[in-house]
Amino acid sequence: MVDKGDLVVIGISVGLALGILIASLVFFGIRWYKKCAYLRRCSNDRSLPTLPIRMNGLGTSNDFSASLANSITIQGTEHPQKSSQVSSWWNHHSKDRFASASGILRYSYKDVQKATQNFTTVLGQGSFGPVYKAVMPTGEILAVKVLASNSKQGEKEFQTEVSLLGRLHHRNLVNLLGYCIDKGNHMLIYEFMSNGSLANHLYNDEEQFLSWEERIQIALDISHGIEYLHEGAVPPVIHRDLKSANILLDHSMRAKVADFGLSKEEVFDERNSGLKGTYGYIDPVYISTNKFTMKSDIYSFGIIIFELITAIHPHQNLMEYVNLAGMSPDGVDEILDKRLVGECNIEEVRDLATVAHKCLQKFQRKRPSIGEVSQAILKIKQRCLAREDTMSIEVSRVLTRIDDQQVELSRMASIKDVE
Repeated sequence: MVDKGDLVVIGISVGLALGILIASLVFFGIRWYKKCAYLRRCSNDRSLPTLPIRMNGLGTSNDFSASLANSITIQGTEHPQKSSQVSSWWNHHSKDRFASASGILRYSYKDVQKATQNFTTVLGQGSFGPVYKAVMPTGEILAVKVLASNSKQGEKEFQTEVSLLGRLHHRNLVNLLGYCIDKGNHMLIYEFMSNGSLANHLYNDEEQFLSWEERIQIALDISHGIEYLHEGAVPPVIHRDLKSANILLDHSMRAKVADFGLSKEEVFDERNSGLKGTYGYIDPVYISTNKFTMKSDIYSFGIIIFELITAIHPHQNLMEYVNLAGMSPDGVDEILDKRLVGECNIEEVRDLATVAHKCLQKFQRKRPSIGEVSQAILKIKQRCLAREDTMSIEVSRVLTRIDDQQVELSRMASIKDVE
């Protein structure tokens, strides 16, 4: 016969076992439910990439957004009623939070339409869509990039540019001032770069001719912009579409890097997303491995430097000319832009070509960092300035001698008249 004490112990044990079993079932049930909910949410948000926005600066580590889905709503055309409701949600819930995080303004469609005179002044056309000139009520001139309605890639580029440029600010990056998501339209509002793109100046005879000194300064400006992206931004940013058409010039012919639609923060770069970029500027290593690194940006910059030297477009077999010229130390002399012949110091041209060659090394580990590239170009710039100072001194001395001779001739003439 079983003792009553044993029955109590057995009862307690069974109760505890059942309690643990029930608690375990509840725990794993909750985990399963959350996992399913997470997978459904990821499936719904698959088209909206997750990009962290961190404010740059010492001691700053605040992560202001986990997903662009929380800050930008992409409006579709298939469900206008739903889009209108989502847009209304954006206006009331996300506008202030995103504006404070990104530091950029949101414009209404009506304001942009008025500023662009109903989108009549076209500045250019890109894969994203047309770019229009806008004059604000204050008189400020801006550039408005409009997402083409048939551009699928453009929606991703729109999200990327807003998220990145909202936190990236540097004198050699084109400044994003605002955006517009209204009436099914997506627009980016930038500072106006009055002298257009570097490509136009190199390949359009109607544009202003770039002197050698201006080209060195442009190369230095570009390097500073890339240096900020690679070494100054937190986390670092890889541009992924550096080309002469994406280098814009302001009223003083100072260069700024533009178009960050394909850019990626380095911490996310391990994810393969298909080849992106522009033919002629793409790193061969990227093509073979599908991995884009900072050294891939360095390769693209090397191509741009050779464009500055030769005014030969990558689509016009630039690399074939470069490879042939590389067979001899002074080979670059043969492919120098004809407009620069006799107008520049050939040693400076060769030095800049050497920098470009290093950027185009076959193996990425042999390519210099952007900081090293900037220092090398800066040294060429300093020698150029020293040469100009020397020339100015020589010219001043010649002019002084001419003035002295004229004074002497006038004195001799006056003496002769007296006699």
